[in-house]
Amino acid sequence: MRNGSAVSTARRDLGFVARFAVASLATWRVTHLLAEEDGPADLVVRARAALGEGNAGALMDCFYCLSVWVAAPLSVTVTRRRAELPVVWLGLSAGACLLERLTEPSETAV
Repeated sequence: MRNGSAVSTARRDLGFVARFAVASLATWRVTHLLAEEDGPADLVVRARAALGEGNAGALMDCFYCLSVWVAAPLSVTVTRRRAELPVVWLGLSAGACLLERLTEPSETAV
């Protein structure tokens, strides 16, 4: 029976990895939409403008800050264990930040 248990654990771990990867991509996508894009029919850019220069407006202009809050609800889809939630939450934000760095246009010296 031990072998069956090992297979079950491996499948569960693979499921976690897949959920984490998809949630990281989703965190990046939603954060990028909110912080960097105009959105369909300019809805996002108008929402950012309506928030103004206050704390909420500043949050919408900072990809890294915003990714922390976008990752929070997605962390619940990755793990159900309360003890893991803070680490998964920050990990999803970190994954989104790494993706942002990888997809940023590189600055060329003139």
